[in-house]
Amino acid sequence: MQITSLVPFVSVLWMTVFSSTGCKANPVSCRMWNNPQMPVFSMNGDFIIGGIFTIHYFTNAGQNTYTKLPPQLQCTGSMDFRQLHFARAMEFTIREINNRTDLLPGITLGYQIYDSCSDVQMAIKAGFQFESGLDAVFNETSSCSKSVAAAVPAVVGDSTSTPSISLARTLGVFGIPQVSHYATCACLSDKREFPTFFRTVPSDEHQAAALARMVKYFGWIWIGAVRSDTDYGNYGMATFLKAAQEEGICVEYSEVYYRTQPRSKLERVADVIRRSTARVIVAFVQSGDLPLLLDELAREPPPPLQWIGTSWIINADFLRYNICAGALGFGVPRSVIPGLREFLLDLSPAQSSKSSILTEFWESSFSCSLKGRTGVRQCDGSEDIRALQNPYTDTSQLRITNLVYKATYAVAHAIQSVICNDTQCDKIIKVLPWQILNQLKRVNFTTKNGDQVNFDSYGDPTAVYELINWQFKKDGSLDFVTVGYFDLSKPRGQEFRMSSAISWVGGQTEMTVSLCSESCPPGTRKAVQKGRPVCCYDCIPCGEGEISNKTDSVDCVHCPPEFWPNARQDTCLPKPVEFLSWDDTLGIILTVFSITGAFMSLCVTAVFYRYRMSPIVRANNSELSFLLLFSLTLCFLCSLTFIGRPSEWSCMLRHTAFGITFVLCISCVLGKTIVVLMAFRATLPSSNVMKWFGPPQQRLSVLAFTLIQVIICVLWLKISPPFPLKNLRHHKERIILECDLGSAVGFWAVLGYIGLLAFLCFILAFLARKLPDNFNEAKFITFSMLIFCAVWITFIPAYISSPGKFTVAVEIFAILASSFGLIICIFAPKCFIIVFRPEHNTKKHLMGKVPSKAL
Repeated sequence: MQITSLVPFVSVLWMTVFSSTGCKANPVSCRMWNNPQMPVFSMNGDFIIGGIFTIHYFTNAGQNTYTKLPPQLQCTGSMDFRQLHFARAMEFTIREINNRTDLLPGITLGYQIYDSCSDVQMAIKAGFQFESGLDAVFNETSSCSKSVAAAVPAVVGDSTSTPSISLARTLGVFGIPQVSHYATCACLSDKREFPTFFRTVPSDEHQAAALARMVKYFGWIWIGAVRSDTDYGNYGMATFLKAAQEEGICVEYSEVYYRTQPRSKLERVADVIRRSTARVIVAFVQSGDLPLLLDELAREPPPPLQWIGTSWIINADFLRYNICAGALGFGVPRSVIPGLREFLLDLSPAQSSKSSILTEFWESSFSCSLKGRTGVRQCDGSEDIRALQNPYTDTSQLRITNLVYKATYAVAHAIQSVICNDTQCDKIIKVLPWQILNQLKRVNFTTKNGDQVNFDSYGDPTAVYELINWQFKKDGSLDFVTVGYFDLSKPRGQEFRMSSAISWVGGQTEMTVSLCSESCPPGTRKAVQKGRPVCCYDCIPCGEGEISNKTDSVDCVHCPPEFWPNARQDTCLPKPVEFLSWDDTLGIILTVFSITGAFMSLCVTAVFYRYRMSPIVRANNSELSFLLLFSLTLCFLCSLTFIGRPSEWSCMLRHTAFGITFVLCISCVLGKTIVVLMAFRATLPSSNVMKWFGPPQQRLSVLAFTLIQVIICVLWLKISPPFPLKNLRHHKERIILECDLGSAVGFWAVLGYIGLLAFLCFILAFLARKLPDNFNEAKFITFSMLIFCAVWITFIPAYISSPGKFTVAVEIFAILASSFGLIICIFAPKCFIIVFRPEHNTKKHLMGKVPSKAL
């Protein structure tokens, strides 16, 4: 059951005790049903300001004078010197205000300061006493209608959230404003539930957001969390976990405990911390709970942990725990309050003995007795309070103390706004709580130490923090060092800034690393492990064609079409462009063969021209032979247009030049074949066939056959010409720069026409192969056409299946192979006779009238 759920019941109970049922209907006397709680510090004045602090952390059941009610709770346990310091700081502030002439002139403020013992019931009881004004002088002979003390117009405190929540609910019923100096629970900003609550410390909502951003700033995405089982711890941790989730931080565990719970619970929490893999722990723990956890961990120390603190980060009592060396956390800015140290140290045994709380402080600090208790050394006056080094005397880090200072001044300024005008203040005026409440909403002033004090619509101040780091001093002890700042008034992204170096776990200079999984390097992506938080993941390499150029990428991205990942898959590089270049080995080889073929053609032409009058050259239309040699030269040279980077003009030239030159070549061969057939038919009696296929007809046939191919090429170039294309489909990792055919119909029409002529030539030559002659050219034409057709028939599947630049190489190879086949089969035998067997280069030999040896 939550502690705060008891508040309505307890509130009704205390209202019953202290209001109408508190006294019997007797006009003569009034009988109290419970002992009043006595203030630890009090002073009379024109206006009394209430104060409440958590000076002790435990209660026990004491004796109740009125036996009809349960035993009265009393504060017990060791004293928190730091809280005593805060209570006396309120005393000091009120005395300082009373001595001022510019604030409440002529008015004396008093105070009643209580110890809540961090207990809900004690806080509620004090709240009703703030309202009713009951004090120790109320006795059974007093009248029920008598009010021996005025109600306080406002209250400063409490120091922790849970008692403050209960107190705020109690005071809210009566409209009494409460200004807390250290109750940070975000729930207290709810004005519907706590309309009279104000505070000078920022809400945990801001601190939790600041802690989440700090944790993310240092790259700690795998953390542990522990909290006090109180309103402060539960609300604060819930706010932090929400902010951490928004920042992408994962929590391995979130444990809770309270100092009054069984020790087994504390041991279990400590074991969870020891076994965890998270090296960072966020502790939303109250100062009264943390020592128990640290002592338990010290029994069996866990691996070094980076502690992230909340309110306890500025508590000097914990600097003795070296296990927390390097701790980080946000604390309110420190300040200087002139005169406070002298006030705190102005304490003697005689003064201490007049106050039970100061007596406890003195006896606890010096281990002696002011009351003459047996078995304890008597305090003899030699004790030197200035030699003490404890949180009470420490004024080097006035952080929370300054918040008490500002809270007290805020109430004083509100009172002044009610009772003072431009000239004077009226102490006779009865100050009502709602008047102070309204003025607190408008408070806006600057303290003597330069701090601005005002409240927003939620009763909260502007969130400004210092980043505190626990660092070792030269003597080996820990100390607070400010290493950064967080100011919520700054624009988003500029709130957090560092000012000096941080000392990490154990005083190390290397930052702590806390990860569930190692960071995924560029080239991989994160894949969340099934059933685990999102911070626990595997690193999966990016897929083919994908990259990730950041650490811990959630997804890989595809490279643009013309790019491809590098080996590490962290950068997209331009794909290499592949084409048959001049400096490529294959390109060089094909170029050499092409030039060699052209040179051979020129050489044969030179031989034929030299022996142009010889019978073997004149035997079969030397004009067609020279034209054929010219076309073969062009065939060899046109293959060079296929080498090099494709361009718009080269793409159109290579296919059309190839098509036209080859048709010219085959047309010449076809003409020669027809001449052979006609020549032997002309030897028949009464045959005049040669006059129908003489040289003019031969030239005309070559021109007609070639003109048809020209027309096909012109139509192809006009309708859909070839063009350079970056082929991205066939190879993922590179770009094939090639000539797209434009119109496949045009390309295959060119090849088909060449094939048709070649096939026709082959058939005619095959028919003329057995005609009588010592040198029947039809045989060689048959062989050449057989090679030509075989090359281009095998070209088709090779062309379709060849990848990249090899497609072009296959086409060049087909051109060169067929050209070499033609020049070798047709002209090599003739050149052999002309050069090496000139005796056979006679008309008689060619006509078969002279027996010849086999060639």
